[in-house]
Amino acid sequence: MKVAWSRLIRFVATDGRTLRGEPIMPSADFDLGFVTESDKLQAKVIVGDDLYDTTGKTKVTDEVVTVKRLLGPLTKEDVPILRCVGLNYAKHIREAGRQPPPFPSIFFKPTTTVHDHDVPVVIPKIAQDDQADYEGEFCIVIGRDAKDVSESEALDYVAAYTAGNDVSSRKLQRDPAYAGKVPQWGFSKGFDTFAPLGPCLVASDLIDDPSKLHLKTIVDGETRQSEGVSDLLFDSKNLISHLSQGTTLQKGSIIMTGTPGGVGFGLNPPKYLVPGTQIHVYITKIGTLRNGVMFA
Repeated sequence: MKVAWSRLIRFVATDGRTLRGEPIMPSADFDLGFVTESDKLQAKVIVGDDLYDTTGKTKVTDEVVTVKRLLGPLTKEDVPILRCVGLNYAKHIREAGRQPPPFPSIFFKPTTTVHDHDVPVVIPKIAQDDQADYEGEFCIVIGRDAKDVSESEALDYVAAYTAGNDVSSRKLQRDPAYAGKVPQWGFSKGFDTFAPLGPCLVASDLIDDPSKLHLKTIVDGETRQSEGVSDLLFDSKNLISHLSQGTTLQKGSIIMTGTPGGVGFGLNPPKYLVPGTQIHVYITKIGTLRNGVMFA
């Protein structure tokens, strides 16, 4: 589907307004995730109530402003639901000694997890005991309601793509003393700020084949995750089609497609998030989502 913009950012302008805009890219490979006030990045203001409008009501105007501080592209109010996929990178499944699932393993994150770019993830007291972890993910933004769609038409419902971090609490997820006998992914991944998204939305018509993208997660300068999106066991088309069977994927919904190997709890020894940790999730053609970490 064709939206009004090619890239969408949400930002504080130098005049104090919080706006959405189409960034004027200094170069084709410019990474919006590292923009600071000193860059004096300019953007054309986007007006309209519907980010994913295709009728002309939402427009990129001729008003040019200067970006002071980049925020996340979406607020909690913009996202009706986040659907998330577990065990979806083939190499990661093999590394874990698991069998590939016959269909996607799905869980949900509440919209209160949606969080900005370039602000700290807040770890609550219940998850501060050596268990908070990162999961860099490629994310799909649904641009119009989808139900019972085929794989062949699935990408017609995609407005944009972005990067995300499925922040997780491993004891509450996997430890029988905290999670019970069956691992659970809802409570352990559902705390406020546990789904940063950004640094921008990139319209689907700029990314004709998501499988050609590459994801890296860099923690305190160390590359922990590095994998092609082509390694997804269930790709974008499959996920959209599968998830839409009998269910309406609402406009604005996010699909977090899963994380590759290299998460903190899988390292030897494990490395968990602590105050001051810096997490960068980079995806080609999208840029770098950056977040620090703090304890509540």
